[in-house]
This record gives sequence, structure tokens and C-alpha cells, in this order.
Amino acid sequence: MHEITADIFSWTWFSEPHGYNFNGYLVRRGEGNLCIDPVQPSDDCLADIARMGCAKVLLTNRNHSRAVNAVRARTGARSFIHPEDAAHARSQGAEIDGELHAGEKIGPLAIVAVPGKSPGEVALHWAERKILIVGDAVIGNPPGRCGLLREKVMDDPARLRQSVRMLLDLEFETLLFGDGASILRDAKTRLRELVDTFPSE
Repeated sequence: MHEITADIFSWTWFSEPHGYNFNGYLVRRGEGNLCIDPVQPSDDCLADIARMGCAKVLLTNRNHSRAVNAVRARTGARSFIHPEDAAHARSQGAEIDGELHAGEKIGPLAIVAVPGKSPGEVALHWAERKILIVGDAVIGNPPGRCGLLREKVMDDPARLRQSVRMLLDLEFETLLFGDGASILRDAKTRLRELVDTFPSE
């Protein structure tokens, strides 16, 4: 686990089928640490998470439950997901304690609806630090650029593109991705370059 930016720690799990890393995050804060989209940690990494502590696990979408049960069991954290993605996550064995709703905040993170890949996909916006954390709405592949997953895994590709366009209304400089290589500077410009490739809809 490494500190990718101040008080935000990341660890990775390489996906052979995709050819890039999946990323989990731990946000350190005095009121209780937040874990986001935990990927499978090594024993040492899980020990680090337990040592640092975790109050809540936030899942950005139905497919990112990944290692939520391991983190939850080790730390006593409660887990949260948007209600429209909860049933699928539970069907995959994820233990879910509560709900994420667009427009609400958990700690410094505002919950932003980005439906399309799945109906309950959310992003997390830390306005004061100009940080945006996304799950499957946008990916960091190829490195240094923004991309989308294949349309065949999206519930509604046109709706997702509209959701991604709306992310440009937010102020951010850093994009932390659930999938692929994060962009720490000038990320909004990189996202705008992706949006410029979208068809008119």
C-alpha cells in the first residue's frame, strides 16, 4: 500500500484479462478512515489496513464489492453501496450494511450519480481538494488518458456517456480510478479529451 496523494493510500491487484491494475483506496481522516472499492489485498496490506483502521467501505458500483468482506471482517467497518446496485452485489456474496445516495456526503466525499454502466454507479468528489474518484464510469487506460469499458458490459452506453459529460461540471485536478492508472494532475483536461470523442446524442 502506498500514499498516492496526501492521506489517500492505494493498493493494486493486476487483472490478467484486462491487462491493467484494479485499485483499492483508503482515505485517512480523523473522524474515521474510508475504504473505497477494496481489491484483494495481500496479507501485509490487509494488516496495514487493520492497523490504520477503517470505519466505512464505499462501493462505487455492483461489480466493485471485490474484497469488501475481507476488509469488513478485519476492521469492523460498515459497507455502503447505491440501492440500485445493492441486490447484484449481495448476489455475489457481498455483505452490505447501508446505502449511498447521490447528493449526500460521507466525510469530505460528495456522492455523484453516474448511471449507465450500471444503474447505481456513483463517483466520489472531494471538492476542497479537487479530487474525483470513479469506479467503472471511466477507466485509466491507456495510462495517462481516460477511457471507457467495452459497451457490451454497459447497461446503457448512451446514458453512461451523458453521465461522464456531466462530470465535467465538477472541479477536479486529480482522477483516481478503480481500474487502470490514476491521473494526478490536469485530469479534467484528460477527461474532456475523452468526452470530445463521444458521438452527438
